[in-house]
Amino acid sequence: MTQNVEQSRVEDVDVAIIGAGPSGSIAASLLHAQGKRVLVLEKQHFPRFSIGESLLPCCMQVIAEANMLDAVNAAGFQYKNGAAFRCRDQYTSFDFNDKFTPGPGTTFQVERAQFDKLLADEATKQGVEIRYGQSVESVNLDSAPELTVQNEAGETYTVNAKFILDASGFGRVLPRLLDLEKPSHLPTRTAVFNHINDNITCPDFDRNKILISVHPDNKDIWYWLIPFSNGRCSVGVVAEPHQLGNLAGNLDDVLLQMISEEPGLKKLLANAELVNDSALLQGYSANVKTLATNKFALLGNAGEFLDPVFSSGVTIAMQSASLAAKALIKQLDGEAIDWQDEYATPLMKGVDTFRTYVEAWYDCRFQDAIFYSDPDLTIKQMICSILAGYAWDQNNPFVSESKRRLNMVVEICRS
Repeated sequence: MTQNVEQSRVEDVDVAIIGAGPSGSIAASLLHAQGKRVLVLEKQHFPRFSIGESLLPCCMQVIAEANMLDAVNAAGFQYKNGAAFRCRDQYTSFDFNDKFTPGPGTTFQVERAQFDKLLADEATKQGVEIRYGQSVESVNLDSAPELTVQNEAGETYTVNAKFILDASGFGRVLPRLLDLEKPSHLPTRTAVFNHINDNITCPDFDRNKILISVHPDNKDIWYWLIPFSNGRCSVGVVAEPHQLGNLAGNLDDVLLQMISEEPGLKKLLANAELVNDSALLQGYSANVKTLATNKFALLGNAGEFLDPVFSSGVTIAMQSASLAAKALIKQLDGEAIDWQDEYATPLMKGVDTFRTYVEAWYDCRFQDAIFYSDPDLTIKQMICSILAGYAWDQNNPFVSESKRRLNMVVEICRS
């Protein structure tokens, strides 16, 4: 719904949330349930396309916290129970039910347009106000947070809030307006992607798992294939820009050429049909100078985004929403909150665990471990927990000592 707001209008809320994606809708639901006055400002109209379709089982816990689990379970999304990896003639898979950490072992693969709208609609049903077509033009933090908002009619109005949550994803509204951007130390990579009618006839293809394929000649180039319940898939390739050819030309040609270079994927998608124009996401890794103060917090991709290889984006977004909401409820109830201790540090424990595995993927250490022919089953369960999203479980040695433990395994595999 688009609101028509008078230009001179000033509104007061407890929390202004920028963005109605998963982290925004989840945070709004959690705050509203505790009686907080929440206003969600979303620039686009839903449903709208978004990339990042493969959820991790850890997400289901946060969805349940927000009382949205029944709606998600009933939506008919593609069931997901694990992840499969292929490099040339090597194939291995992880069953997310066979993991070290307690918690859900299954989840869904979703077309984000429908999934994000479902979560936003559930938040609205719970009583959250979401305004679509609203653009945050400026933010003033000199005293209490003040947002200048413009609606689609070009009218501006002011929202006074006690706190701001930025759930704007790759829009990164507060990092841009408050000069919080900080270069990521990860190399610049590019993703080219599309949705396809996959027309897969191979009887061995497991639609219940995301398939990660490695380029046969360049192991730092990889592909995702995410099946949906309607006979479609999300397919994409990730590489450094110079490895992808002419990105200024036809992106469909780029994507199809790259698929043709991976024999297994080429065979699997021999009858596939592109649904949309292929899209490009460049230089997606991002970092910020600070994640939170006593006036704002950055959720999900608005703060730090690593890489899509292990589908950690939505998981980090939902975890950040849950952590931030808990801390913010305390602050709004009068408690003094140290946002570094209550939010940034706990969140980054999981982010840094994922970072260990992202870096090890691209330098091939983790690939050597994944494709090792005789894995220790207990170690595989511990790594499986991280791939299932449980990157905050400090009882898992591969979380609490992620770099040392992974290097130990890699050394054994390589020897």
